[in-house]
Amino acid sequence: MMPVASSDPWTIQRANAARADALATFGFTERQARFLVQVLLHAGVFVPRQYCQFSGIVHGQKTADFLAKLVERRFATPITTGALHRGRLFHVHYKPLWAAVGEPDCRFRKPAALGRLLERVMVLDAVLADPAFVWLGPSQDKLRHFTAEQGDRLRPDEYPRLTFGDGAAKVVRYFPDKLPIGVQPYAPPHVLLYLVTRPSPVDFRAFLIRHTILLGALRQWTVRLLFPSPLAKAHAAYRHAAREHLATRLNPSAADEVRWYFAERRRLSDTAATTPDRRFREAAKTFSSPYFGALYRAWLVAGDAAIWVAQSVAVPDAVSRGEGCVECVVLAHQYMHLAPLVSFA
Repeated sequence: MMPVASSDPWTIQRANAARADALATFGFTERQARFLVQVLLHAGVFVPRQYCQFSGIVHGQKTADFLAKLVERRFATPITTGALHRGRLFHVHYKPLWAAVGEPDCRFRKPAALGRLLERVMVLDAVLADPAFVWLGPSQDKLRHFTAEQGDRLRPDEYPRLTFGDGAAKVVRYFPDKLPIGVQPYAPPHVLLYLVTRPSPVDFRAFLIRHTILLGALRQWTVRLLFPSPLAKAHAAYRHAAREHLATRLNPSAADEVRWYFAERRRLSDTAATTPDRRFREAAKTFSSPYFGALYRAWLVAGDAAIWVAQSVAVPDAVSRGEGCVECVVLAHQYMHLAPLVSFA
């Protein structure tokens, strides 16, 4: 659902300060509460070194006391993954804590596969590594921020979203990717994080298509790709996908043929139709690249609007002016001691 209009001057900074105050009522220090805000909004799980990094301290009694408080009060569960606790994760699951930050039903609170928890630790590392930005996590925070920033320049159906069901049962989920977006209070840059979890950029292409209209409305933006070290060699494939979707536009002269081909492809897949004719076979060969595969999947959901967006010049122009860019970051921390948790294909 879209956020309800309010006269309150909402900002993510004020929201997070209120969240930290709410968490402090559970007996946490200001520093512990501010750290937990980041954990709850972006991961639901953390490792001890992340608390040390956030607090600017070395691992010692203060860290041990904080972890003991979480466990003894049953706010969090430790998950041991290596010898001598080298790989301990702490999953925060106590529902009143989540309610205090306005996210009582967040899926981060629920049990998850250990590999998924490790991915969230990686995302939290990226958030903590760049304190120059304030990071938007929950979808409602993103909506409130961008609707305040963009006003009526973007319609509700132009924000990143997934739609489920039809008619009265239709559900729209905005910003479904659960990936942080960094903002600054008095400057235009925005940073969209994307965690790479597979060698092929199939999912990344869909992510870019979902965010194209939003990127076109921003003055300055960066898509920051986060590569775990086992996937560092995939950066070339991801950069290529980014160039296709962000630095180029669908040629308007080809749009009509793409539109016809997509409609015919769907018709043939839905029926026991006759053998495709020559025009279809030639179009299938022309539009056989992963770019058009991703565009076709978007078209099945959004219809011709997906093709119109692919023809827009706003994002390619931003890239050409240097106001939009993609950067690849290999995560600095090593996760090999957590290797039993996840297998990167």
